[in-house]
Amino acid sequence: MAFRPLHDRVLVRRLEAEEKTAGGIIIPDSAKEKPSEGEIVAVGSGARAEDGKVTPLDVKAGDRVLFGKWSGTEVKVDGEDLLIMKEGDLLGVIS
Repeated sequence: MAFRPLHDRVLVRRLEAEEKTAGGIIIPDSAKEKPSEGEIVAVGSGARAEDGKVTPLDVKAGDRVLFGKWSGTEVKVDGEDLLIMKEGDLLGVIS
């Protein structure tokens, strides 16, 4: 990929929404919510403090993460819809 986020930002690929409920009911496309789970595609170098020191990010490419419903900015990179957001917008890492 020819894109690298700056500073404390991460690039996230949103994971696909479930097609069925736990009970086996198929959910139509119009009723699906955008999932708030994704995979980190790329990370910036880290947050820069006022004294110039760079603090590396806690996440890395390939991590599965949860984020808020309205977090991030949608961007199109290499024809793919991705989200760019600050590391602080991430709620947690799924192990």
